[in-house]
Amino acid sequence: MNVKQFRYSMDNFGYLIYGEKEAAIVDGGAVDALLTFIAENNLALKYVVNTHGHQDHTVGTQALLDRTDAQYLDNRTLRADGAVTLEDQTIRVYHTPGHTEDSISFHVEHFLIAGDTLFNGTVGNCFSGDLKGFYDSIKMLLALPDETIVYAGHDYVLDSIAFAKSVEPDNAGPDRFMETYDSAHVWSTLGEERKINPFLRFNEPAIVSYLEEKGLPVGTELERWESVMTL
Repeated sequence: MNVKQFRYSMDNFGYLIYGEKEAAIVDGGAVDALLTFIAENNLALKYVVNTHGHQDHTVGTQALLDRTDAQYLDNRTLRADGAVTLEDQTIRVYHTPGHTEDSISFHVEHFLIAGDTLFNGTVGNCFSGDLKGFYDSIKMLLALPDETIVYAGHDYVLDSIAFAKSVEPDNAGPDRFMETYDSAHVWSTLGEERKINPFLRFNEPAIVSYLEEKGLPVGTELERWESVMTL
């Protein structure tokens, strides 16, 4: 399977998952660019899906359905089935609540399309109010291999790395990551995220010390997670 990133609006990303003949679109706001690529590569669009229900991620869905014969797979169906099949390849669907209750992530081969759950260098806002659920989602994603490529729903890299450096000024990871950052193709590996993302590093001594200096609870892992999410 291949995954291609499409930027739209200011900083949103949508994705095309495709094989030799078939394709699926995730968060298809870049309607014209997506359909042009599909036509130029003689692909058949089979599915249209979304990582969650926020309007900036669903903005292209109806246009794609109006202009193609693709099938829309709604959030409830995706969560119930736990997988989508494309050209005999399994795309795993993980329910990753936290940013929203309906947030899902797509995992195919070594690619993770994480929507607004996990960004490159940060995580999403907890609009659901369910910090424990968000913690469980992050822990589940952290169980994936280091070589997993993280594709996010937005390009927040510059602000995220600046924040990471302010929290952990002695950590060289963020500067190394920025040496290869390319706004035309934004990605990281999960291994890199473990080194640069303060919202995944809540057990690291430097982060714990930072939280203690702020007078925030650090007694348990969940408390450390909840504390780092208040920063």
